[in-house]
Amino acid sequence: MAWSTREVADLAGTTVNTVRHYHRVGLLEQPSRSSNGYKSYEVSHLVQLLRIRRLRELGVPLDQIDRVAAGDDRALAALEDIDAELAVTIERLQQARVEIRTVIDGATTTDLPRGFENLTARLTDTERSLMLIYSQVYDDEAMRDLRTMLESDPADVRRDFDALPPDADEQTRIRMAERYAVGLAHDLTTYRWLQDPLAHHRGRPQMTWEAVAESIAALYNPAQLDVIARAHVIALAMIADG
Repeated sequence: MAWSTREVADLAGTTVNTVRHYHRVGLLEQPSRSSNGYKSYEVSHLVQLLRIRRLRELGVPLDQIDRVAAGDDRALAALEDIDAELAVTIERLQQARVEIRTVIDGATTTDLPRGFENLTARLTDTERSLMLIYSQVYDDEAMRDLRTMLESDPADVRRDFDALPPDADEQTRIRMAERYAVGLAHDLTTYRWLQDPLAHHRGRPQMTWEAVAESIAALYNPAQLDVIARAHVIALAMIADG
């Protein structure tokens, strides 16, 4: 009995393109061709296909199927590695399910990094965007510190700062900067790395600095950026004065 490519693919529960791909990567032997030039698959090819499919269902990557199929000590070691990778994947998916459940239940939103779920009601849209960006450039310790800061910072100051219009007058900016500086001085004193934020970067320092600087410049309006700069100067002076 001989089968065409489509027939053997159907029997194995896969597709013609998949069969051809297995040929290209060397996992499946090339069949002989019939007198009309078409490939002629036999039982041995079907068995090969079914074995490959079974290993793929178990999560074995294509580039390790040969090792696993060898049936020797290399196969056992490969399966141990795959089992460890699957354990990590399962843990990640279980955590994802927990987080999705909190979104469904209305306890959080999808635009916050892990660990910030309880801050949903406290954060502005801008702060949510910044936390997402920060989670990509800062390490876990820095993100824990940022979460603590957001939990303890006065909500009224953050709310008024968020509502500051881009054309706010000079006196309004000064008052806002003075209020903002109080919490900033506390954070700069408590979390020393804020004065050297690259100490907790995930990737290249220059990329971290550029991502943070560009994000702040893009997400805040001119008046808010002016308040941040003024507040930083005031906060440093407060620290220097003890």
